[in-house]
Amino acid sequence: MGLLDSILGAAGGGAGGAIGDLLKSHEGGLGGLVAAFEKNGMGDLASSWIAKGANLPISAEQISHVLGSGPIGDIAKKLGVSPEAAAAEVSKLLPQLIDKLTPNGALPTGGLGGLGGLGGLGGLLGGLKL
Repeated sequence: MGLLDSILGAAGGGAGGAIGDLLKSHEGGLGGLVAAFEKNGMGDLASSWIAKGANLPISAEQISHVLGSGPIGDIAKKLGVSPEAAAAEVSKLLPQLIDKLTPNGALPTGGLGGLGGLGGLGGLLGGLKL
């Protein structure tokens, strides 16, 4: 099973899902995560993922800077990979995920984008491409 499959499987697997935990770990859910990017001078990147149009890319190093070693380390541990590998995959997946959670070009009012919990998030993740 590849790393992406592990991430997708974990996210669809319930409350222990790596990406779901990432969203839930930030106060305010998706809005809190976007605020973390803004606080770290990368609001333009997050804004591009929310807005309609092309998503700006983000590097694994930038992901690690914004999220910190704790959350990246947690994801890496759950997936059985190095923190660097986890950050690299999150850097590919997160822009797509935020883009899918904001189809109208604005942050949703619910913490996880009105998906009704991680079951909806798991279904959404299945449509992402890497």
